[in-house]
Amino acid sequence: MASNPFAHVVTKVSGPPSAVDYGADKLLRGVVWGAAAVILLLVAYIVFELGRQAFPAMLEFGPEFIYSTTWDVQAKQFGILPEIWGTLYSSLLALLLGGILGVAIAIFLTQDFLDHRVSNVFRTIVEMLAAIPSVVYGLWGIYVLIPLIRPGANWLHDTLGWFPFFGTSLSGPGMAPAALVLAVMILPTVAAISVDAFKRVPYKVKEAAYGMGTTRWEAILKVMLPSASSGILAALVLGFGRALGETMALAMLIGNSNQISLSLFAPANTLASLLASSFPEAGPIEVQALMYAAIALLAITLLVNIFGLWIMKAATRKFEGR
Repeated sequence: MASNPFAHVVTKVSGPPSAVDYGADKLLRGVVWGAAAVILLLVAYIVFELGRQAFPAMLEFGPEFIYSTTWDVQAKQFGILPEIWGTLYSSLLALLLGGILGVAIAIFLTQDFLDHRVSNVFRTIVEMLAAIPSVVYGLWGIYVLIPLIRPGANWLHDTLGWFPFFGTSLSGPGMAPAALVLAVMILPTVAAISVDAFKRVPYKVKEAAYGMGTTRWEAILKVMLPSASSGILAALVLGFGRALGETMALAMLIGNSNQISLSLFAPANTLASLLASSFPEAGPIEVQALMYAAIALLAITLLVNIFGLWIMKAATRKFEGR
């Protein structure tokens, strides 16, 4: 019987951790915990500084600041209800448009409509939209988008002006161009995360659906979409948070008008654009009011994320059984 020439080779397949392994593990744990602590401390410091500077305004204006509609520096009257309305209205419109288009793009790129190499090219092009500065989006909206949609907007107003969404004409900046640009800006976030969510679903799931006799679109809409629902909801929550905090493009496109209107073509304002446009010339009292508005925006963003996490957990329990 021939002897094994590699019998003398001794290999260490497994063994107890060495002192170096324990040290490296402790070091890694310390770095991770330290990074988490730094993030928490940074958030706490930001909230503390905002609260410290906003506290005098909180004492002076109280809860009325939230539901008042007047922002008059000379009369020292400050209210942000129109800005809260504009922030939520524009963000929801952008989420509706950008969310539907982003998920549709993710389906198009992952469900064998394109060759793998071509889909990677399209995905790169979509993700490049995130690299465009917001001021460029604002300029594009002013010089391209508003002139492009103004004839159709005015026709809708002339024809369906009795309907609240078309109650005014589009003379320039307004809610519609702001929401459209915002939808384009959140599109890369929604599309990229939704693509990853679809790719995490095992291909055998789709094969099993085909084996049960489903059509292509039945497999996509009734099997793949529910299976990827938690990741898609995460994409929508992140996109909504991105829309809530957008500043420069909205400051250029929404009209900066302190009013509450359902009309898509009426000018409006948002909390972020109010902060951006008012801070350069603000006096001490207005700075305190603006800090109060920043606290309100931070609270809205926090509530939106909590609500989004709750929806994601509910969807995960329903569709993924976890």
